[in-house]
Amino acid sequence: MFAKDIGIDLGTANVLIYVKGQGIVLNEPSVVAIDSETKRPLAVGREARDMLGRTPGRVKAIRPMKDGVIADFEITEIMLDYFIRKVNGKNLFSRPRVLICCPSNITQVEKNAIKEAAERTGAKKVFLEEEPKVAAIGAGLDIAKPSGNMVIDIGGGTTDIAVLSLGGIVNSSSIKIAGNTFDNDIMKYVKDKYKLLIGDRTAEDVKITIGTVYQGARNEKMDVRGRDLVTGLPHTITLCSEEVEEALRESIYIIIHTAKTVLEGTPPELASDIIDKGIVITGGGALINGFNELLAHELKVPVFVAESPLTCVAEGTGVLLDNLHWIDR
Repeated sequence: MFAKDIGIDLGTANVLIYVKGQGIVLNEPSVVAIDSETKRPLAVGREARDMLGRTPGRVKAIRPMKDGVIADFEITEIMLDYFIRKVNGKNLFSRPRVLICCPSNITQVEKNAIKEAAERTGAKKVFLEEEPKVAAIGAGLDIAKPSGNMVIDIGGGTTDIAVLSLGGIVNSSSIKIAGNTFDNDIMKYVKDKYKLLIGDRTAEDVKITIGTVYQGARNEKMDVRGRDLVTGLPHTITLCSEEVEEALRESIYIIIHTAKTVLEGTPPELASDIIDKGIVITGGGALINGFNELLAHELKVPVFVAESPLTCVAEGTGVLLDNLHWIDR
């Protein structure tokens, strides 16, 4: 009868919901399909994602989150309301306490927007926590001790890099280069080199299937279909891993440069802890082939991929829900 506490990883690409006592109960794309004339939502989540780039005129598939923050308040509210109802059932008496994760360097206005969207879906109390901290907890790092831990969380819209000690963030940076940027890089590369237009679903498939960011780490090929810009007709080309590495190189090196900057601003005692323990990478971007090897090579520090990078943040909310006193009021 009583409401359960809920942890939400409100991501640009996916929303994950953790319910206290049950674990992760929902993992769906952050997409809403609406009728542009009546403004009525037609589908949310997986069903709406299947409509991306394939809808008739009046149906629009929208991603309401951009770069880790709310781009469309109304649609985000519809999406959150749908997901919370889905996991909370039709219990009219239950108003859950909700913990939401947000990128580390967002403004107070953006934080308030996230909080308000959750409150309007019927949450009793809303807590906000910074994503890299929650990701580190979900990856199993003990951040409560006076010892340095470094985490790089590469999501869909933002990459959060943070050094943590004594339960707090010592130094951090958040950049708007992440999974979606990589998809756009691949689309742009194919358009410039082959005069072929492909959609973001196809670009994502290429990234997952043959993508690498470390030269020579992978050598695979894949047929890619799209629309030829010259003839306007459907056309197929063959892409290889080497080309994906070339397409992603610029964005990847911005992330590496940012990680170096965060390390340079870290107190020497904590920096020496990081050399001992290494850096943990989480988020969907951590799964790109060769990323940990490239980071280790460039930063001269061991780099490890978290055990389940995609669900680290959601699992971290679960730990925090059991220890709400850890959250700074």
